[in-house]
Amino acid sequence: MTEKTNILYLFDRPTEPIFLNKGEGNISFDVPPEYLTERYKPLASDLQTRFPGDVTVPITKLKSIPDLSYPLELSRSSSFSLFNPYHSKMAAKLIEILMAAKTFDELLSLSVYCRDRINPYMFIYALSVVIVHRPDTRHLTLPSHAQIFPNLYMDSSVFSRAREESTIVQPGSRIPIEIPSDYTANNLDPEHKVSYFREDIGINLHHWHWHLVYPWDGPLNIVNKDRRGELFYYMHQQIVARYNAERLSNDLNRVKKLNNWRAPIPEAYFPKLDGTLANRVWPPRPANSTLSDINREIEQMSFDIEDLERWRDRIFNAIHSGYIINSAGEQVRLTETDGIDVLGNIMESSVLSANIAYYGSLHNFGHDALSYIHDPDNRYNENYSVMGDPTTAMRDPVFYRFHAYIDDIFQEFKATIPAYSVQNLSFDNVQIDSVEVSAPGIPRNEIATFWQQSDVELSRGLDFTPRGSVFARFTHLQHAPYTYKIIIENNGNQRMGTIRIFLAPKFDERGLPFVLREQRRLFIELDKYSLSLKRGRNEITRRCLHSSVTIPHEVTYRNLDKNRPAASSEAAASFNFCGCGWPQNMLVPKGNSDGFPCQLFIMISNGSIDQVEDSSIDGGETCDNASSYCGIRNARFPDTRAMGYPFDRPPREGVATLQQFLTPNMVVQDIKIRFSNRFVQKIQHQPVIKPAKS
Repeated sequence: MTEKTNILYLFDRPTEPIFLNKGEGNISFDVPPEYLTERYKPLASDLQTRFPGDVTVPITKLKSIPDLSYPLELSRSSSFSLFNPYHSKMAAKLIEILMAAKTFDELLSLSVYCRDRINPYMFIYALSVVIVHRPDTRHLTLPSHAQIFPNLYMDSSVFSRAREESTIVQPGSRIPIEIPSDYTANNLDPEHKVSYFREDIGINLHHWHWHLVYPWDGPLNIVNKDRRGELFYYMHQQIVARYNAERLSNDLNRVKKLNNWRAPIPEAYFPKLDGTLANRVWPPRPANSTLSDINREIEQMSFDIEDLERWRDRIFNAIHSGYIINSAGEQVRLTETDGIDVLGNIMESSVLSANIAYYGSLHNFGHDALSYIHDPDNRYNENYSVMGDPTTAMRDPVFYRFHAYIDDIFQEFKATIPAYSVQNLSFDNVQIDSVEVSAPGIPRNEIATFWQQSDVELSRGLDFTPRGSVFARFTHLQHAPYTYKIIIENNGNQRMGTIRIFLAPKFDERGLPFVLREQRRLFIELDKYSLSLKRGRNEITRRCLHSSVTIPHEVTYRNLDKNRPAASSEAAASFNFCGCGWPQNMLVPKGNSDGFPCQLFIMISNGSIDQVEDSSIDGGETCDNASSYCGIRNARFPDTRAMGYPFDRPPREGVATLQQFLTPNMVVQDIKIRFSNRFVQKIQHQPVIKPAKS
C-alpha cells in the first residue's frame, strides 16, 4: 500500500466517526484532538486507547482551517441533491477548498477534519471529484460508490439481513444475500419488463461516475473540459437509444417523450430504497401524478412550470434563429461544429452556460420538478424522489421520458445544419467487403444473452456493524463474448482509418423496417478505434471486450482491499481506470428468445481527418478505456468528428433507408440477439487490458 492510498479509507463506512478503524487492514487515523467533533473532544485520550489499529496513519494538524461555513450549512442528517443549486454550490465550494490544498498531506489532513462535520453524501461526492482531478491523486482508484452507499442501489430489505449476517456469522462462513429481481414491481406494470435495465447497478454507477468526471458546478479548471456540452448531449442520447432497444426487445413501444408538463404522468415508480440518514425512505410517485410549481423554502428552491416552458421556448428560438444571446447581450452563432457544445452547456445548465439568467436551467430544474412532484411545497416534509439524484435517477421510467424530450431539442438543432454529403462520408479507395460476428458454440452473426449473478461487497457501507465481508448477490443481463471479423480493401497507400461500429433494431413496433430518419436515433455505439491499413486486403478482428464504450465488469465490482495489482503491472492499467464507462455486461440489448433482428453497421472513416493533434492537455496520465462516452482524462476528445457521426444528423436528400445511406467504406450486416431465460455461472476473467492506440 502506498502512502497516498490512505485517503481512500475516508470512504469506508462514511457515517462512522473518523477515529474508528477503517478497512480490512484495521487502519486507524491518529487524529489531533482538535479535529474531533464537539461530542468526542472530551473523550480524546480514551478514544486513542479504545480503538487501536494494526496500522496507524498520522494526521498532521494544519496551522489553520479554511472557512467551511458555507458547506456546513447543510446538516449531516439532511438529504443532498446535486440537482439542487443550493446544494451543488455548497459542494462546489468544498471542492474548491480541497483542490486548493498545496500538498497531499494538507489535503489528507483537511479531508479528515471535514469528514465528520460535512454532510456524508456531499463529502463523498466532493472528495471523489477532487481525487479524480488532482494531479497528485488522480492515479488512485476510487472505491465503488455502490460499496460506500449500497442503500442507493438495492432493495432496502437487504440491509437488515446483512446486519444480522455480520453480527451472528463469522466472516469466513457468511453467504451472499440475494436481491430479488421483482422487488420494485411485477409484470402487471408493463414498465417492469425493462426494470433489469433501469435498476442495473453498473448502469447507475456509470451515471454517478460520469457526473464526477463532468460536474456542472465547481472550479472552472474542473468543469471546463473539451466538448463537455456535446458529451452531455451524446452520452444521454445514447442512454435513450439503448433504453429503446431494450423496450423493443420486450415488445414495448419506444419511450414517449415528456413534452406536456401539464398532463398527468401515467408511469408510477416505487423505488423500495431506504435512506441511511434522517430515517427517510425514498418517496414513490403514484400513477397519474401531475407537476406543480416548486416552492421549497428549506432547499432554497422556487420556480414555476412556466419558467421551464419559457426557457424551453428561448432555446428553441435560439436554434431556429441560429444564435444564442450571451450574458453581455451579444449574439453568438450556433455553428455546425460548436453549436451542439454551446447548447449542451445551456441545457444542463453548467457554469459554462453562456447566459444562465436568460436560458435558465431546463435540465436540472426539470429533474427537480419531477423529484418533488409528490410534495412541491414541502408541506409534508418529504424528501426528493430518485429523480433528484444522479445516482438513482436512471431507475425511474420518467427519466427516459424526460431525456427523450431533452434529446428532441438537441435533434431540432441537428436538423438545422447541413446533412452529410457522400463526400463527407466517403474514404477514397477504401472499401469494406464484409463483416461477421462470431462466438464459440453460437451461430454466425448471432449474439447470445442470458442472466448472470454477481456479488457486491456491502461491508464498506454497513456502518456500526462487525467487520468482515458481507455480500449482496444481484441478477443482471450478460452476453457471451464475441468477435468482429472485418475485411477491408485498401486500394491506396498505407494510411490510418477509424473503425466505427454501431447497432440498431431493424424493425419498429409494427414489425416494419425502420426508415433511416427514425432508425438513426436508435443506433447505439458499440466501439470506435484507430488502425493502420496496409495496401490491399486487411483482415481485422476485434473482441467486444475491447469496446471504447465500456469498462470491464470485474473492475466495477471488485474489492479494492484484495487482489490489488502491483502499481507498475499491466493489470494496473485496467484496475486504475478512473471508473467512468458503460458496464460491459450491458453492451448489447437483451434481445428475445426468437432472435431480435438488428443491423450491425460498420464504417471506416479517414484517420487523417479524424485525428486530434496534440490531444494532451497537461501532460498528466490519462485514462481512456471508455472514451466514446467519457472522453479522455487530461486530453481532448479523441475524435474530430461530431459525436455519433455519421448518425448525428438527418440523412441527405433522397436517402430513406440505411441501404441507400451506404458508401463503399460502410457495410451493414443483419444479426440476431437471442436471449435465453437461464442463469449462466459467472466466469472469472483476468482484467481486460485494452489494446494501445495505433
